[in-house]
Amino acid sequence: MKLRPLHDRVIVKRVENETKTASGIVIPDSAAEKPDQGEVLAVGPGKKNDKGEISAMAVKVGDRVLFGKYSGQPVKVDGDELLVMKEDDLFAVVEK
Repeated sequence: MKLRPLHDRVIVKRVENETKTASGIVIPDSAAEKPDQGEVLAVGPGKKNDKGEISAMAVKVGDRVLFGKYSGQPVKVDGDELLVMKEDDLFAVVEK
């Protein structure tokens, strides 16, 4: 299934955190926190401003982004858990 977000929404897939610490200690799933990073899979056209013009989105497909642990609305698509959120819910783009 292909998703096309509307307005200023983005579809994000969480990137899993490491399950081991730097010293080699394995973190069990029950103690692991929700990842707060993800990869942008789809981007809407943008939000309309006061003049009715569409403002371009600051993120693009493939960007790695930071967001709050409880941001977005989770949805399941083809067995994958994805997040639908507004561009305003994103904190930053991770530069490589």
